[in-house]
Amino acid sequence: MKFQQDYPKLTKVKLDVYGYQAHDAIFALAMAVEQVGHTSIEYPNASDFFKATNLDALKVSQYGQKLVRALSGTKFEGLAGDFNVVEGELQSSTYKIINVIGATTKDIALWTPEKGMVSTNTSKTCTNSKCIFGTIKWPGDSFSVPKGWEIPTNRKKLRIGVPLKDGFTEFVKITKDPYTNTTAVTGFCIDVFHAAVKLLPYHLPHEFIPYENSSGSMAGTYDDLVYEKFDAVVGDTTIRTNRSLYVDFTMPYTESNVGMVVPIRDNKSKNAWIFMKPLTWGLWLTTLCFFICIAFVVWVLEHRINKDFRGPPSHQVGTSFWFSFSTMVFSHRERVVSNSARFVMIVWVFVMLIVTQSYTANLSSLLTVQQLQPTVSELNDLLRNGDIVGYSKNSFVREILIGMGFNNTRLKEINLVEDGDKELTKGTAKGGIAAFVGNTLGLEVFIAKYCSKYIMVGPISKTNGFAHY
Repeated sequence: MKFQQDYPKLTKVKLDVYGYQAHDAIFALAMAVEQVGHTSIEYPNASDFFKATNLDALKVSQYGQKLVRALSGTKFEGLAGDFNVVEGELQSSTYKIINVIGATTKDIALWTPEKGMVSTNTSKTCTNSKCIFGTIKWPGDSFSVPKGWEIPTNRKKLRIGVPLKDGFTEFVKITKDPYTNTTAVTGFCIDVFHAAVKLLPYHLPHEFIPYENSSGSMAGTYDDLVYEKFDAVVGDTTIRTNRSLYVDFTMPYTESNVGMVVPIRDNKSKNAWIFMKPLTWGLWLTTLCFFICIAFVVWVLEHRINKDFRGPPSHQVGTSFWFSFSTMVFSHRERVVSNSARFVMIVWVFVMLIVTQSYTANLSSLLTVQQLQPTVSELNDLLRNGDIVGYSKNSFVREILIGMGFNNTRLKEINLVEDGDKELTKGTAKGGIAAFVGNTLGLEVFIAKYCSKYIMVGPISKTNGFAHY
């Protein structure tokens, strides 16, 4: 299996609660497949560039809707609790709150999605936390709630590693003062950390340590950070499977997927024949045929009783066609006499009113509204065309691109936001890049600066968001 090839050392893994939940999910899917009654689930028009790790390339099964309905009705007692899907979401189970006392435990409360914390003693009604929890024994055989840490005077502070970034400093920015030799760390990710620390019921002394080498640049990749001797890492770090083998992540504080930025192509025509664009060639030919048909019908109905349609043959033909075309702007001077011709003209005038209004609206849109479209809509198109793709320096995106089939020679590392703009402007033909792939939060910063030149496409791959560890 590909997973075993990627992680050959993972031979004996002890399942946690997430592993049990994964087991229940696969078990539920198997029950749904049995209920549908098909032994083979086919995926028509599968992508030629499908990889085992590229789940976004997987097409929709022809039995997808039946599987969804069967899965929604699946209920059973699983390893991780009751499995019950309501409106597409797995319902939360009831959690038991226990007090760990040495090698023994004591049940003190239950948590349910509907009522929150409730007492394990269902015979009594509790309205406060003391009644719900009862007596809790804290470390040190104390029944008093700990007040927190005192500000240490002789102990080391918490060492927090911070990735050093040259570009996209809106998330993490490290500024050094050469006069005082102090380091200031700012940015969105740092603000999130400070906000979380303020909510703690105790003091948390810490210091930020830039992850840099002797030359003042980042000492490695984001994956290398997990091997360093830091107590924690704060920054724009994405939750990844290979990183979670060595560190514990916090809950994600923002969503972030993998997308790509490509140049915008303006489809607005600049030539002199733009007045022909509002209508298709088929509609133009149909309208012309109706002009001729209406002219003929009116001549047949009027030339015997209406002197305006009499005279030499050339005059009759000219008058009939002029009358048919002039109805488009309601400027004809000839009058129809017969009721049949009047009925024909009422229908024709109504049709021409609709056609002219539609033509005017479409022509105005072509002349005023920008027809902006991405030059590339799928990553597979870049792979098929052999285009060069850029990615953020020290980012995990490089591994995703290689896993999707991109060769190292078709990948280019982008450090600064300005570098991405220059490379995209040049394009693959001039040694630049055709697309810039990265996390969607960083790409949104890029788009905010160059919104008139580029557009974001995606997401092309799912991630679990930003988190500290």
